[in-house]
Amino acid sequence: MSNPRHQIFHALHQRGNPFVLVNVWDVGTARMMEALGAQAIATSSAAFAYTLGKVDGTLTREEALNHAEQLVRVVNIPVSADLENGYSDTPEGVAETVRLAAEVGLSGVSIEDTCLPTDTAYPFDVAVERIGAAAEAVRALKRDFVLVARADGLMTGAYDCDEAMRRCAAFERVGANCLYAPLLPFAELATFCASTACPINALVADENTQRTREEFAAIGVARLSLGSSLARVTHRLIHDAGKAMLDAGDFSVLKDTIAADVVDTLMTQVPYDRNC
Repeated sequence: MSNPRHQIFHALHQRGNPFVLVNVWDVGTARMMEALGAQAIATSSAAFAYTLGKVDGTLTREEALNHAEQLVRVVNIPVSADLENGYSDTPEGVAETVRLAAEVGLSGVSIEDTCLPTDTAYPFDVAVERIGAAAEAVRALKRDFVLVARADGLMTGAYDCDEAMRRCAAFERVGANCLYAPLLPFAELATFCASTACPINALVADENTQRTREEFAAIGVARLSLGSSLARVTHRLIHDAGKAMLDAGDFSVLKDTIAADVVDTLMTQVPYDRNC
């Protein structure tokens, strides 16, 4: 029987009614976001890499899956994972990553078309074959599992908007459940949504931070993810506080803290159901 969390996650993907998929990076942020009302959470490869003192694109599959499994164990809501390029250059390796992701209890994953740790995009046919193999692995699960195919070349500078949408259309044809072209400009994002019946994820970063959920809903977006934005907001505060304290002996930034009892309440107010 499929875990209810997997069914819930699949059902959340509604065109024109986007939910916020909050990208977290540890148990504390996961539990805090659940307590604040998040319907689902996801890992962020960059945000988690920072916790290990690493840069994005250098995680191992074992590190990413162990981290994802830890989050699955401490919340009641669905968990998806940013699994970068599937930690393999081959379609077979990507399919194995999807199978392992399902085994740790994830409700979905995203797979990108970048040949990490470089910014080079896989050739079109190779990128499509990789997503096709991932989709076949998902079908073999015989349970709800959302496979997000990412066209990351626009974000990395490997190709343009037209190529991003061409790749996404091909990813849909081979079985992707949700499409994602990070940093697609809003006008192109609207065109993208109108071109397909497949749910589309939009990244809330850069100019998109000035848009509202209602604006994304109006063009047909189904899901809003944060990527590493929430983590980088946190790291901006750490950076600025560190500079002030260590360069100028100025500790005034520490006066505006959140009360400890508020954090304690958020960490403990949602009991974890071991049977969830």
